Amino acid sequence: MKRLLHTPLALLVWRIALLYAALMLCRAAFWVYNAALLGPPVWSELGQLVAGSLKFDTVSVVYADGVFILLSLLPLHLRERRWYRGMLFWYYVIVNAVLIAAANLADTVYFRYTQKRFTADEIFFADNDNSLQLAGKFMAENWYLVLLWAGLVALLAWGYRRRTHEESVFSRGWAYYAGGTAVFALAAGLSVAGMRGGMTRMTRPITLSNAMLYTADSGKANLILSNPFCILRTIGNAGSVKYRKYFTPEELPQRFTPVHRPADSAAVDLTGRNVMIFIMESMSAEHSAFLHPELYADLPEKGFTPFLDSLMRNGLTFKRMYANGSRSIQAMPSVLGSIPSFRTPFVLMPQSLGESRQLPAMLADKGYATAFFCGSERGSMGFGAYARSAGVERLVSREDYEAKHGTRDFDGYWGIWDEEFLQFTGEELTAMPEPFFAALFTLSSHHPFVVPEKYAATLPEGYTRIHKGVAYDDRAFRLFFQRFGGEEWFRRTIFVFVADHVSSEKFAEETRSYPGNMHVIGFIYTPDGALRGEVGEITQQLDIMPTLLGLTGNRKPYFAFGRDVLNEPQRPRWSVSYDGRFRALTGEGAIVLDDSDMNVQECPATPAADSLAQNFRALVQQYYTHIEKKNYTAND
Repeated sequence: MKRLLHTPLALLVWRIALLYAALMLCRAAFWVYNAALLGPPVWSELGQLVAGSLKFDTVSVVYADGVFILLSLLPLHLRERRWYRGMLFWYYVIVNAVLIAAANLADTVYFRYTQKRFTADEIFFADNDNSLQLAGKFMAENWYLVLLWAGLVALLAWGYRRRTHEESVFSRGWAYYAGGTAVFALAAGLSVAGMRGGMTRMTRPITLSNAMLYTADSGKANLILSNPFCILRTIGNAGSVKYRKYFTPEELPQRFTPVHRPADSAAVDLTGRNVMIFIMESMSAEHSAFLHPELYADLPEKGFTPFLDSLMRNGLTFKRMYANGSRSIQAMPSVLGSIPSFRTPFVLMPQSLGESRQLPAMLADKGYATAFFCGSERGSMGFGAYARSAGVERLVSREDYEAKHGTRDFDGYWGIWDEEFLQFTGEELTAMPEPFFAALFTLSSHHPFVVPEKYAATLPEGYTRIHKGVAYDDRAFRLFFQRFGGEEWFRRTIFVFVADHVSSEKFAEETRSYPGNMHVIGFIYTPDGALRGEVGEITQQLDIMPTLLGLTGNRKPYFAFGRDVLNEPQRPRWSVSYDGRFRALTGEGAIVLDDSDMNVQECPATPAADSLAQNFRALVQQYYTHIEKKNYTAND
């Protein structure tokens, strides 16, 4: 047994465990020092907070010590040399003294001033003449944290067990190299998984917003985070927010303001109704024969969304609805928070954890129960994390489905087949208290473009690889409506259908370039016909939140970059996006602003277009002003 405890692997596990302990001690200091900002501990949340902390600490440990881990397990006798062991010791102590202990304890003080964790932004900020002077002043004022840092460094150095003689289980011959190589490969694989935050194909490298999976409180989300994760994960977005300030603070809101002040009355009052938003994967407008009849006039298959088309004919249809981005993760803040994504997807920015009052949170304030449904694994693709940050209380995922219905309905790639997960969602909605807000993200109409075997021969082949999957999802929605259409909650629900972005599989030539490559399905359906008609002017995903707030009787000021389509005729009718340049599609044509100096690149020369270009500059300036402030509320 003693020999096993002295193997390189056992000693490495011990040394890594010490790093977790150091990170938890830093976190405890962070909480004590910032208790007034973070609020008192809620013991019922402790398990989730610890679970989230361990996940982010794992990423931090791998970022800081990935090289150390691999060098410690190198399957060569070289690692037995005295100089090699000395090198590993000093790597461990010095690197972790800086990245694990110093960075996290510096965060403890810095957080009070910035309300966010230490990120790559601060690396750039530190490039000032007085940086060392400021650091010295902070250290003198917080000498007890300096003592804690020294204690942590001493703990790491003492706990390293440098004088312990390492003994490999296999000391000679092929067994030494084969066994060592196997352990090395396993450690490398686990390190990659730890760095990404998981091992499945649905797992994207986790980002700061994933902390919201473990708490609905953005303050406690900052407690879960740790460095060096926060620094290294934000290097691609590092530096202060840079943008052109065309307007003075007094002029800016005259051109454009994201602060809405609703009138006392609304065109349609559906106060108290449930709200259900379906965010549909890759549902391009060209899939619909109702939106694009000309595409299918001479073709045998007349579109691939016959059921959704029937709903559009009997609902409020946005004939020219445009996505605000080209990625699924960009759709979430656009739809739920009316916040666009420009140079960097909003969700991936550290500033996204700033204060906000998005649609789920505002409806929760009015007594709505809130839930987000997605058939993928809990936490995958960042959807659930963002939903929590937007104010959603309950997340329902693949794990919840399989706990009730088993594992047979996994599609083998992304999650539960949409037909079965929609049926499950209806069951869950039936049990929810009213009024409720719910959002669901579909999965099946996505690469690799497969459908359940039972439908493979009956669904239309279509003209692109995605059309069969689109037809499958259309059928899944039909079955959902057939089963739950008679429920009382169903008749009291406002249903919103909107695509996340255009499909990668293009059919019509005009959808291969802007603005056709942003044109998506979008409409609102009420079972009692309270909302009917067509909106022919340009609309965007950003308009969904303001329009729903108007329908549900909100009269409080709120923050949104879109407009209430039914009640705000004075706001610009456009769709904004970014693809290397800032774009605004308007009734006057496309306004395109250069990324560097915000000069107009493409725009018809009319007074109306010039005014819209000025308003668009103001929108971009407002966006980055609020990013800089980390505040997305009407009271900033």
